[in-house]
Amino acid sequence: MGGFIMTDELIDNFGRKVSYVRLSVTDRCDFRCVYCMSEEMTFLPRDEVLSLEELGLVAKAFTELGVEKIRLTGGEPLVRRDISRLVSDIGALPGLKDFSMTTNGAGLGRHAQALRQGGLERLNISLDTLDPERFKRVTRTGDLQKVLDGMRAARDAGFRRIKLNAVILKGRNDDEVTSLVDFARREQVDISFIEEMPLGEVSDHSRAETYCSSDEVKAMIEQHHELLPTTETTPGPSRYFRMPDSETRIGFISPHSHNFCSSCNRVRVTVEGRLLLCLGNEHSVDLRAVLRRHPGNIEELKKAIIAAMPLKPERHHFTTDGDVQVVRFMNMTGG
Repeated sequence: MGGFIMTDELIDNFGRKVSYVRLSVTDRCDFRCVYCMSEEMTFLPRDEVLSLEELGLVAKAFTELGVEKIRLTGGEPLVRRDISRLVSDIGALPGLKDFSMTTNGAGLGRHAQALRQGGLERLNISLDTLDPERFKRVTRTGDLQKVLDGMRAARDAGFRRIKLNAVILKGRNDDEVTSLVDFARREQVDISFIEEMPLGEVSDHSRAETYCSSDEVKAMIEQHHELLPTTETTPGPSRYFRMPDSETRIGFISPHSHNFCSSCNRVRVTVEGRLLLCLGNEHSVDLRAVLRRHPGNIEELKKAIIAAMPLKPERHHFTTDGDVQVVRFMNMTGG
């Protein structure tokens, strides 16, 4: 080992323990959401994308280094061939306490049972509108009914928690905030409202004009429902509230207005194997190079992950004026 001291924890220079990894399994998606992708996307060649075996080894390395939560993201994870096999491999890893996926929901009708049987426990389903025509405009290609049917199939499959994620854009879907809350209450699922993040150049709208803060969304909800702060914490960045007459939790993810960097416990692995230390910065380490230079060698992979921890910055610096701080799109990073 040449004097290298292996540790079973990932601690950055600011004393934060990394216990949560978001693992992107594909940059491809069957939607083209206006805040996530350009209409004409160029996707990565297959040999630049981590194989299922490489993804499984990355997950195993992180769990051996003390990571307790893994979330699979995309693109859209359910368009990755043999995704259920990867889910089963990761779901069997010892030490994993929370295993989840972010999905657009369109493929859940086909995959929900296999995902649940493979050990996946929770789902985040992106849903920005309940209007079929608006949904088509936002996603460019999506079918709302297919997503709703997929959500219900997942509930029937026995997922212990399902959460809707809604990105609210002023003048686009901010008039649906209370409708989305009422829908979540009826369906007995949670919902989080997310401030748009300035990742990638989008031509569909001006981010400065469409920015809608979590405080604005919260005020809209409070006109109809009392929101009670909770002491509940999750491994992610949501701040949660409950309502006195419902089990549904309301979350707010606020990278602009309520910066959550001081408690950040997350890193991301992009689809091409870049270990990304912060969503809002380009600090990264090429894990694919390590994987392919040392095939199957988990100790070399773990050394590279540990060595990357000092690159994790203290905070991100998003602005709301429409400037793009990071040029990659969300489909490259993972949600």
